[in-house]
Amino acid sequence: MNLKSIPFLIISMLLLFQSCNKKADNEELINSVFQTEKAFEKMAADSGIAIAFRNFADENGVILRAKDSIIVGKKNIYEYYNTENTKNATVNWTPDKIEVSDDGTLAYTYGKYTWKIRHSNDSITIQKGIFHTVWKRQPDKKWKYVWD
Repeated sequence: MNLKSIPFLIISMLLLFQSCNKKADNEELINSVFQTEKAFEKMAADSGIAIAFRNFADENGVILRAKDSIIVGKKNIYEYYNTENTKNATVNWTPDKIEVSDDGTLAYTYGKYTWKIRHSNDSITIQKGIFHTVWKRQPDKKWKYVWD
């Protein structure tokens, strides 16, 4: 080995090591977003949809509902979901895609969801669709949605 090639070899190894660490960090962040999605879904099943949507929202979180309306803020999100229809509903979803920003502060997910609403006559309405959520990492390292 030529002595002149040693600095090049060392720099190459450092860059490779840094790249491997970045990939591992990214996979860890992706997994933490996935775990957040599943904890969100579980809370919706266990504690109610209104409570889950409030608890996983960023302080200024936004939900898009209907074709042209948005609801801003945890309190308003809770009030929007705190209805008889929602109390008699279940929702399930799984992300098909999760991406995390290079700096690890933002992420987005999308996938399929299913809402089931049980009516007073015991009939059930099923609504299926696609969700898209934008997540922001909080100072305590937890993820909260800023857009759903």
